[in-house]
Amino acid sequence: MPQTPRRVIIIGAAGRDFHNFNTVYRNDDRYRVVAFTAAQIPDIDGRRYPAELSGPLYPEGIPIFDQAELPELIRRFDADVCVFSYSDVSYQEVMHVASLVHAAGADFRLIGPRASMISSTKPLIAIGAVRTGCGKSQVSRHIIESLMKQGLRVVAIRHPMPYGDLVAQKVQRFATVEDLKKHNCTIEEMEEYEPHVVRGNVIYAGVDYEAILREAEKEADIIVWDGGNNDFPFYRPDLMITIADPHRPGHELNYFPGETTLRMADVVIINKMDSAAPEGIQTVRENIYAINPTAVVVDAASPLTVSEPGLIRGKHVLVVEDGPTLSHGNMKIGAGTVAARKFGAASFVDPRPFATGKLRQTFESYPEIGMVLPAMGYGEQQMRDLEATINASDAEVVVIGTPIDLSRVIDIQKPAVRVTYDLQEIGKPDLHEILEAFTKKHLSHEPA
Repeated sequence: MPQTPRRVIIIGAAGRDFHNFNTVYRNDDRYRVVAFTAAQIPDIDGRRYPAELSGPLYPEGIPIFDQAELPELIRRFDADVCVFSYSDVSYQEVMHVASLVHAAGADFRLIGPRASMISSTKPLIAIGAVRTGCGKSQVSRHIIESLMKQGLRVVAIRHPMPYGDLVAQKVQRFATVEDLKKHNCTIEEMEEYEPHVVRGNVIYAGVDYEAILREAEKEADIIVWDGGNNDFPFYRPDLMITIADPHRPGHELNYFPGETTLRMADVVIINKMDSAAPEGIQTVRENIYAINPTAVVVDAASPLTVSEPGLIRGKHVLVVEDGPTLSHGNMKIGAGTVAARKFGAASFVDPRPFATGKLRQTFESYPEIGMVLPAMGYGEQQMRDLEATINASDAEVVVIGTPIDLSRVIDIQKPAVRVTYDLQEIGKPDLHEILEAFTKKHLSHEPA
């Protein structure tokens, strides 16, 4: 007698949730995914995971609801299982959601690497971190540049950020800055893609990561997975590199799934050592050894470059930092704040009285952000609100600590300086020798 499919709700944030569906549930008739929920990212609920991406079991697609509705959704759909599928959350928060699910009568599940990782036909290096904001992007750029100097064709694949038309975003390829405009990228997407394309390498992203990988393999000698948040990779890595942040010592053991990425690591980079307290560095080093004693540990700094440091001295400055790092990443400061202090800012603008629209909601949702402006730009309205907030402030100078130059995408009507940062390794071992050993092992033939 045929068994009734188990009804599943996938709890997500427009990324890992879609990947777990695609790899685990899409073609398995033992299950029916009845809904997705959305958190962390504004305005991604109220959509549908489209039929074009859902497969034959889902001719009408799958609705996406706000996570706040989860207890009611479990009852409405008589759900049997809820699958937690987003990242950079404390263990306490994960178990709060588990308790909510159990109280409503459903099972609580976490999908692991064996079920969700896809294998590549090319050597694959994965970059992850124990929290968002550790410096994954600068490490990815550093690694790609090192591999390209070896004469290799390197293609990056970025953790998903599909906040728009999901069908159109199934497979996205970015090779030029113009491609960012073609795909209507948000600030968050541009922050991740632009630093790659301006350096001359291709980066893919999207929704269907099996299809993405197969396209990327056609033009690559090596694939680099550029992870998001503190998630573990969508692909099975031949070399796993995880970044730890001594500004948040102890977080490497207390956030999901950051500890997973740390335990999986072949190489761990302790980043930002130039601006972290010695006791924080030591705590991170001890925690790495406690749970992954065989990992190679690379010490690194993130030295800053400021476009016009003289504009900062003695001024009342507004610091704008990467949005997700401040919000669910829980960072109190970033590169912009460090630079403003280093170059003698007289005082800091409190952006909260000037915040408008959705930025006001961001401060209400994350009150711990304090006197830094998060560059939230998940859509046109947020970008307009960011522009209006900056221009309404009483800042004499705006210090931009985001990965891209905001003045290129919004109209900042005040003097502004840009802060950039790159990875600088300290001593040995270093990534150069690690990568040389990797390519020697995995590429026995000459690159195409």
